[in-house]
Amino acid sequence: MSEGGTIRTLTAGTRADSDVLIVGAGLAGLFLALKLSPRPCVVISPAPLGQAASSAWAQGGLAAALHPNDSPEQHAADTIAAGAGLVDPVIARLIAEEGPARVRDLLALGVPFDRTPDGALALSLEAAHSHPRVARVAGDLAGKAIMDALVAAVAAAPHITVIEGVRAAGLMQDDSRAVTGVILRDAEGRLTVQTARETVLCTGGSGGLFQVTTNPPEARGDAIAMAWEAGALMADLEFVQFHPTAIDIGRDPAPLATEALRGEGATLHNRDGSRFMPRYHDLAELAPRDEVARAVHSERESGRGAFLDCRKAVGEHFPEHFPTVFAACKSAGIDPRTDMIPVAPAAHYHMGGIVPDFWGRSSLDGLSVCGECTSTGVHGANRLASNSLLEAVVFSHRIAERLREAALPDIQVSRGHVPAELPFPALQQLRTAMSSKCGVVRDAEGLASVATLIERLRAEHGPARSLTSAGLIVQSAINRHESRGGHYRSDFPDMIAPERQFIQSPIEQEMPA
Repeated sequence: MSEGGTIRTLTAGTRADSDVLIVGAGLAGLFLALKLSPRPCVVISPAPLGQAASSAWAQGGLAAALHPNDSPEQHAADTIAAGAGLVDPVIARLIAEEGPARVRDLLALGVPFDRTPDGALALSLEAAHSHPRVARVAGDLAGKAIMDALVAAVAAAPHITVIEGVRAAGLMQDDSRAVTGVILRDAEGRLTVQTARETVLCTGGSGGLFQVTTNPPEARGDAIAMAWEAGALMADLEFVQFHPTAIDIGRDPAPLATEALRGEGATLHNRDGSRFMPRYHDLAELAPRDEVARAVHSERESGRGAFLDCRKAVGEHFPEHFPTVFAACKSAGIDPRTDMIPVAPAAHYHMGGIVPDFWGRSSLDGLSVCGECTSTGVHGANRLASNSLLEAVVFSHRIAERLREAALPDIQVSRGHVPAELPFPALQQLRTAMSSKCGVVRDAEGLASVATLIERLRAEHGPARSLTSAGLIVQSAINRHESRGGHYRSDFPDMIAPERQFIQSPIEQEMPA
């Protein structure tokens, strides 16, 4: 029994239920499963395939140097520039060089990327890219189209077994701390164990920890919390990207107005119609996301409001060019062909997470990681637009290349634990505090107040995963006494020195020699 909530411990024997267990059924998880063929694998999905993944909500598309005038070198340079000094240049070059091949893989799977009249891929310009290089589908349907194609391919793949309706609630480990599978929780709260010779976490991000987010509400950093408790190496957890143009219509999660709209020429205005981004940055609406998000936040805090004006840039073409955004606006009584769209910054993407090597291996034996729950070093302090889907497919491919024919070890007797979940009212308290005090603009006093709240909730309800992941983000933000990329401290507004922040659970000190 914890101070405030029950912790359940489960034990498993030495028979592995599967060779490779993939936890998460977004782009990273499904692409990995397909690439593992013919090696059998099991995919864990908390909902029917395609219905609970952030990947399906991605509007912008997938960035890759596909134009004759573009190059991987230029793509990598843009990635490094956007990341505010913390991008690993080797990883940036790796994903830029492998990107075109992964787009061709998706084309072969049936993803209907937009084409020009002469049959070439239609590439869009997004913020901080020096060239148009974002492959899209029907303007803002890239994520859905990619997921639809992958779901169809997975359904036809005999080497893939899908377990739906369960969520990972804890990692199983043997006495040497090697990961041997996961504990699963179903909708009724029942716990079961699924063991594997290799476990791959592809579980998404942490946006659901914030009151205003574009992520599915279930995306609350559970993978980070589980891996931290198991002793995995983490990095850069303070860097949360806030998308500057979530549609501000009071919904949870908030619909997104894709950055591609600004790439098409849409502009940001106050309530009185005056354009404000040129006052904040030379690149105006095409400045890096963190700059635009802070500008939108500042205008809203001043009472002047923030609105995206697409009337000239898109106009009458809105329904066919950006159907997702158009539908969200119309559902709230806004016609973006004639009205400006009210916008607000929203937690959108977590740059920090579990640290993998070049081949997706975490610091724990038996555990690989891929997608938004990781910190590969490619995003630095500020993710370049549409690099997230690219990172997911590149590292999924690399993990599959490593595991497809690998001789995986047998598992040993292992155990794992699951804390009680955070009750809904307490979760809402946490989300409100995270958005207001650990959001677009932070300071020591606000961060300390969130840390105090987390400790109180932990005493009342036990070490729930949401409290662990939120606590790691807050403590990392407290520790970084500077402003850089998605982490802005009003009490430390200057950049000091580019340095990644690696952390590891004290549990590692207890490991046997």
